[in-house]
Amino acid sequence: MSEELSGIPLADVLRAANDLVAAALIEDYALGGALAAIYYVEPFTTYDADIIFIAAEKGLSAGIPEIYARLQEQGWRVEREHLLINGFPVQFLAASGLTEEAVREARPIEYEGVPAKVFRPEHIIAIAASVGRHKDLARIEQLLEQTEIDRTLLDDILTRYNLKLPQP
Repeated sequence: MSEELSGIPLADVLRAANDLVAAALIEDYALGGALAAIYYVEPFTTYDADIIFIAAEKGLSAGIPEIYARLQEQGWRVEREHLLINGFPVQFLAASGLTEEAVREARPIEYEGVPAKVFRPEHIIAIAASVGRHKDLARIEQLLEQTEIDRTLLDDILTRYNLKLPQP
């Protein structure tokens, strides 16, 4: 995965997320979105990193102000909905429902010596099906073509969340 991500400070992003867990600001997290898909398929251009987290604080703000404050203390800048690390945009998104399940069942990985978790391809497909944008539909097709998918698990997730794959 490292060659595909040249220019993306992913190890720094993952270290920061691990620090948020250690500081008890978040319960757990996983890499989601396009970067999670790149873990399984041929690389493609992505605009940002999505860190999906299970909030330690269950209120409406899900601890986002505290998360942003801690990361800003470490030199991250805020630009609209993103935090920037070395100029690269990162979104910290609170998990619920399908995304919370995806975090809890994410695969452990190590990236440049930093432990982390990445969504399973079956969850990436289900989340993309739930969003349904053109790029999400393309991601589904790419994952189905290039990755070994546990079809039983995928069908179970789709059924439980009342989702359908797009028809070819």
